[in-house]
Amino acid sequence: MKDLGPLSLFLGISVARNGTGQFLTQVAYVRDIIERADLLHCNPVSTPVDTLGKQSSVIDKPYSKPTLYRSLAGALQYLTFTRPDISYAVQQVCLHMHALNEAHMHALKHIIRYIKGTASYGLHISKSNSSSLVSYTDADWAGCSDTRRSTSGYCVYLGDNLISWSSKRQRIVSRSSAEAEYRGVTNVVFETCWLRNLLLEFHKPLAKATLVYCDNVSAIYLSGNHVQHQRKKHIELDIHFVREKVARGHVRVLHVPTRFQIADIFTKGLPRILFEEFRHSLCLRDSNPTIYKYNIFTVTLHVNIIVTVDSICTSKESIV
Repeated sequence: MKDLGPLSLFLGISVARNGTGQFLTQVAYVRDIIERADLLHCNPVSTPVDTLGKQSSVIDKPYSKPTLYRSLAGALQYLTFTRPDISYAVQQVCLHMHALNEAHMHALKHIIRYIKGTASYGLHISKSNSSSLVSYTDADWAGCSDTRRSTSGYCVYLGDNLISWSSKRQRIVSRSSAEAEYRGVTNVVFETCWLRNLLLEFHKPLAKATLVYCDNVSAIYLSGNHVQHQRKKHIELDIHFVREKVARGHVRVLHVPTRFQIADIFTKGLPRILFEEFRHSLCLRDSNPTIYKYNIFTVTLHVNIIVTVDSICTSKESIV
């Protein structure tokens, strides 16, 4: 075994350190993707996906180079390791690999144009005085135009740092928005339970419950209401799983206003201003030091929002 010194490059991921933490970036990998797509001279765009509509497998003519499409889509999947802001867009283009058309390739090139303009962005990991787990979950009900399945997304913070995220289409069609949202809550609760066990193995057990923020009131009531109804027996396993964790004090499911629902970035295309705000909340920073002070302010704002929403929800519970 040989000591190679401080980590600087691992599987295409560059690690740069500064006084407050470290940056994880894939600048060289981004450049390679742009060259393979022959988009070196394209104009960048401000968001990875537009808000006009969802992609479909039955519209437009078939794409003539499926191998190139699949190669670029796979490369973008690896890029999501340090770029959670493109997770939803990449998940959408990967859904149609079996039946490609020109519109899908246009959407994939849209992502590449976005990463060209934000190539220096990366995941920032900083020192934090807090060791609590905080998560956000959201679902886009019946968002897939072909199957009417919903898309779930979540992000998990350990202290001030983003450590886990996901954007995934649900396997079963949900008959209501509450059902889709509750399946999203179940996914993030399962993930946080795994993270709590991992920290326990590292001899860093968490004393406080994990806060799960959801913007659907019905899903929140289901996590604490022990009265069963016929209309929700089809998701009974998910209900009992979350309720058990809530009863043991491992999880608290709280409401967050949609305006501060960070997980929205993993379930749908957002307008530029809202997208950029949530992108900063995901601990994504530009490695350019000239704007670093602004990024630090954004982290502070994000933490204050969490504390404020938590206190509001706690006050409502005490009133009830």
